[in-house]
Parts: sequence; C-alpha cells; structure tokens
Amino acid sequence: MKTTLKIQGMSCEHCVNHVKAALEGISGVGSAKVSLKEHSAQVEHGDAVSVETLKAAVVEAGYEVA
Repeated sequence: MKTTLKIQGMSCEHCVNHVKAALEGISGVGSAKVSLKEHSAQVEHGDAVSVETLKAAVVEAGYEVA
C-alpha cells in the first residue's frame, strides 16, 4: 500500500530525516519518501500498518499531520 501524509512543522533537512526515521522505524513499513518542499511523506507499507499508526509516529516525532 501507499499512503501520502501532509506534514506540518518541518523546516529543514534534519526535520525530514527525523520524520523519515520515525516512519521507517514502524514494523511493516518498507520505505518513506519525505519532502520538505511538498511538506509530505509517501509511505509504502503492508496492509497490517494503519494510517493511524503512521500519523501517531509523525506526531510522536514532534510534527503535525494535516
């Protein structure tokens, strides 16, 4: 599955790397492409990973999901 999340609060490449690490740290996530320009993340994950789990990881990392 592919899920796109709109992320608020990222302002630099460190933020991008932090969000990417948080998402890729979830069991069942294959990859995460995080864009500072688009303020978004495209996440490839298995069916067992819910969108709520992805959102929770972003929030726990200190950012907001729009």
